Amino acid sequence: MDTIETVQCLIIGSGPAGYTAAIYASRAGLNPVLYQGIQPGGQLTITTEVENYPGYPEGIQGPEMMVNFEKQAARMGTDIRYGLATKVDFSGPIHKVEIDEEKWITAHSVIISTGASAKWLGLESEQRLNGFGVSACAVCDGFFFKGKVVAIIGAGDTAAEEALYLSKICSKVHMIVRRDEMRASKVMQERVKSNPTIQIHWNSETDEIIGQNKVEAVRLVNTKTGLKEEIAISAFFVAIGHSPNSSIFKGWISMDETGYITTIPGTSKTNIEGVFAAGDVQDKTYRQAVTAAGSGCIAALDAERYLSAKGIH
Repeated sequence: MDTIETVQCLIIGSGPAGYTAAIYASRAGLNPVLYQGIQPGGQLTITTEVENYPGYPEGIQGPEMMVNFEKQAARMGTDIRYGLATKVDFSGPIHKVEIDEEKWITAHSVIISTGASAKWLGLESEQRLNGFGVSACAVCDGFFFKGKVVAIIGAGDTAAEEALYLSKICSKVHMIVRRDEMRASKVMQERVKSNPTIQIHWNSETDEIIGQNKVEAVRLVNTKTGLKEEIAISAFFVAIGHSPNSSIFKGWISMDETGYITTIPGTSKTNIEGVFAAGDVQDKTYRQAVTAAGSGCIAALDAERYLSAKGIH
């Protein structure tokens, strides 16, 4: 495979972290090239209302917000491209990244902002019925089950948010919680518990999603009593957390046991000189749009200082 070009700054991923890094890197004259990856705009493209991002007093739709990020990066001069990083070679002083398994780009600095993706339960029935009533995005697919009975599994803020969203369009929402408490913030828990459309099933695990060609029911098992219960539903939504999109960097970049990239505290620096990480791929604690954007800024400033010290910029 031929190397087609060398760039000063390569940004992998296009969520709030990637686009903010691009805005700062462009303004610093680094002529960044950004590859959008498999989900241009990142996780915010599968959310609805964003109400906690400063500067939007009325709130804003996630996809619309990411279009704004992209436009701003483009206006600053970022070369935004559609494509997926498929392999890396960080062995030399100049870093190599393969795009779409067909071409290599070399870069003096790389900013990894590949984000995180939804986790699945791992049931055969979940995989088989994915797209036929099983979904990891209530906000994307809830509309198809208007007026129907649905289930959602999860106990964090995302699960609570999605349960509340579903309660507005579905006749009944069964919320499946593994323990006898939720991880969600107090305010979200209160909203869920006080919502008459949502029924919480505590100490429950999903034994099986039932249905041949579409979701027809879910079989729950009570973790305390071992009793099984079948509930007729039309859709099953999974909201059990995320895993970082970091597999292509394994063996090169230091990570924790779950695959989140570890950075030098207070910086975006990884264990490899000239490679920086920003956003949810290195943040399992906060995972907010605003913190991702902030870390994108940090990564661009770190990259600019690195290139400057090397005399490349």
